[in-house]
Amino acid sequence: MFENNILDFQGLEVKVSDHANEGILDILSHAVQGSEGGMRFQLQNIPARIEAYGNQIRFVSLYKKNKITGTVGACFRVSGQGALRYPSTYIRYLAMQSTYQSEINWRKREKAVIKQEPDDSFKQKTLEIFSKPHILKLPGVFEEDKHIMYGFIESMNERSKNLVNQAGYEYIRSFLTVAFSRFSPKADQRVSKIEDTGKAKMTDLLNDFYKDYSFFAADYAFFENRYYVLKENGEIIAGACAIPTTYKVYDVPGIWGWVMMKVLPVTPYYKRLFKPGEFRYLVFDAIYCKKGRESVLGSLFESACATEGFHTGLTWLDDRSELYDKIRTEVKMGALNRMLNAKPGLVYTKFVNLTDEEKERFYDAPAYISGFDFS
Repeated sequence: MFENNILDFQGLEVKVSDHANEGILDILSHAVQGSEGGMRFQLQNIPARIEAYGNQIRFVSLYKKNKITGTVGACFRVSGQGALRYPSTYIRYLAMQSTYQSEINWRKREKAVIKQEPDDSFKQKTLEIFSKPHILKLPGVFEEDKHIMYGFIESMNERSKNLVNQAGYEYIRSFLTVAFSRFSPKADQRVSKIEDTGKAKMTDLLNDFYKDYSFFAADYAFFENRYYVLKENGEIIAGACAIPTTYKVYDVPGIWGWVMMKVLPVTPYYKRLFKPGEFRYLVFDAIYCKKGRESVLGSLFESACATEGFHTGLTWLDDRSELYDKIRTEVKMGALNRMLNAKPGLVYTKFVNLTDEEKERFYDAPAYISGFDFS
């Protein structure tokens, strides 16, 4: 394990580490994610997910007088295929002091925090770290290499958009949250967990299915051995990884947000779908479906929910992808999806040492939005 000091200015320090120390875990576990006017929530399983990244995660943390005031994670993988294949780093787990709030008084704290901007030159040098992946000491990453750094931002989060623009990141794609729900999910006899002997074949199917997507990697497709497949006559027709996840939700925007926060939790049946204090759901990741058979995805998702003991599932899809169109028009996703009025998420990317021609491909290709990274 290492922790290196890479910037120093008038009592402010920026450190890079390959592990989450006690201070990092503390600030992340108390941080309320999201932006004003958007969904506000708190992650409940941070230590387990950090552990799953293994040696592929780094933390860039800001310290003031040796006390941590902010941190952000950088998760490495090689993503994409063909002309879209590059070493990539996904930015997540952003938590700064202005969002370091207790679960009860987060609104009061947010208004009370005095935002102190450090010297502009120090701020710019800090932002430059997120354009220089070699500084993170990731395995096999060097300064002259081609590399892609990317992250996801809510469309209403103007502060974050301004920050990433200052760091030289470009907006390339958008995506939407898609919900699945059943009041009483039932298992389908065609659905089962994939066996170890079938994972190589499934990986081939996934790679072919997502060959035209940017950012796809099958690294976490079989996380915790929860990959479900629907078979007919021995052939895999559809598949998805189902990852149990829990959020604590504080705000959901809009009139339907009010219904979800105030009405659903006390309404028979509907309270099975959504509880703000402990919103339990499955993340559907690495979704596969044989072309023309997209309608069976509803049976796959329902069976996974029944087996895992959940009523709800979420996934995130590029809103100009064929998979999004097929799920939206051909799969019965349930009541929660009809209520959900989520604003688009935006994909921002920093291209390191890529030519203009190489960059252009990422504007045209649908982006794979990893459910594992959202779980």
